[in-house]
Amino acid sequence: MHTPVKMLIINPGSTSTKVSYFADEQNVYTESIFHDAPELMQYPTTNDQLPMRKQVILDFLRSHGMTPADMDVFVGRGGCAFSQKSGVMEISEQLVLDTAADKGGSDHPAKLGVMLAYALGTEYAKPAYTVNPTNVDELWDYARLTGIAGLYRRAQTHVLNQKGIATIHAGKLGKRYEDLNLIVCHVDGGITITAHKGGRMVDSTEGAGGDGPFTPTRLGSIPVMEVLQYLEEGHTTQQMRAMLSRSGGFVSHFGTSDAAKVHALVEAGDRKAETIWNAMIYQLCKSIGSMAAVLEGRVDGILLTGGLMRYPDIAQGVEARCGWIAPISVYPGECEQEAMARATLEVLRGRQQAGRYTGVPVFRGFDWE
Repeated sequence: MHTPVKMLIINPGSTSTKVSYFADEQNVYTESIFHDAPELMQYPTTNDQLPMRKQVILDFLRSHGMTPADMDVFVGRGGCAFSQKSGVMEISEQLVLDTAADKGGSDHPAKLGVMLAYALGTEYAKPAYTVNPTNVDELWDYARLTGIAGLYRRAQTHVLNQKGIATIHAGKLGKRYEDLNLIVCHVDGGITITAHKGGRMVDSTEGAGGDGPFTPTRLGSIPVMEVLQYLEEGHTTQQMRAMLSRSGGFVSHFGTSDAAKVHALVEAGDRKAETIWNAMIYQLCKSIGSMAAVLEGRVDGILLTGGLMRYPDIAQGVEARCGWIAPISVYPGECEQEAMARATLEVLRGRQQAGRYTGVPVFRGFDWE
C-alpha cells in the first residue's frame, strides 16, 4: 500500500504567510494569513519576524490536528543568499547563514521560508528543500550593467510563480516553456516584470531593490537625485531600506498595505486613491513595454499573475496600453505551493537531483575587471 509523502510548504511573502500541507500531489490544506504593514513594522528587520512566522505555521498545523513531527519533509520559499541556479536545492546551514545575512544584497520576507524549513527540519530530523528562490540568476550581460563601473543590477524576482505560470501557459498552448518568449508579471504585495526567452529569465525589474512599479509595500523606481534629496532632508538610510520592501508604496501613501482597503476607496470615487492606483497600473505597463523591447518585439504572450489580479481593472489597464504587443492572459493568484510540492516530489522520487548551495554567486564580474 502506497504511503503518501507528507510535505509542509512554507511561503512567507511581503504581506502574508502562506502554508500548505500536501500528501503527494494533493493540496490537502492551505491557508494564507494576511499581515498588514503596521503589524510587520513592529519588527526592526525581516529576520526579527521569524518567531511570529513560525507561530503561524504551528497554529496552522494545530488547527488541522497535526504537528511538525507528522511531516516527512519541509519545503520553504527562499531568497537573499548569493545568487543560485534554478531548480530544487537542499537547504544547508551555509545557505541559511548567507540567507539571514542577505549575502545577495536584498532583504525580502521570502528568505524566511528557507530559515523556517531548515529550523523545523533540524528540530525534527527531516529533510528540507527550497525551490526556485527569488535570487535565481539567469540574466544576460546587458541586463546586469549600470553606468557605475563595478555596480551591477541583481537578479531578484518572483522566480517560483513566474516560471510555474509560464510552464502552465505553455502547456495550454501545447508547447514547451523553453520554446516561448514571454513577459510574465507577478502583481501582488510586490510586483516584478520579467522577460522570459528560451526558458531563461533574461531581464527583470528588481522588485525589492527599488525598481519597477511601486506596489502595496514597495517604493518602486525613483530617480537617484530625488532619493539623495530625500536623504539630505533628514531621512535615514534605514527608513529608505524599509521602504524598499515593507513601508513604501501604499503604506507610504495610505498607512496600509491592504489593497482591498485602497481599492474600496477607488470604487468609492476617492480622487487620491484613483490616481495612485492607476499610477501603479501605468508604471506596470511601462515595465512591460521595456521588456517587449528586450525581446525585440517578438513576444508570444503577456502573462499577468499574482494576488492583485483579482481586480479586473488592472488587466483592463494593461490591455489598453499593452494589448498591441501580444495576447494577454490572466492567471489570478499564484501556483507557488503546487510548484514547490511538485518539484520536491520529483527529487524524492529520484527523477531529478537536488542542487547544493555553493556560496558562490552565479555572476562574479566580467573578465576585464
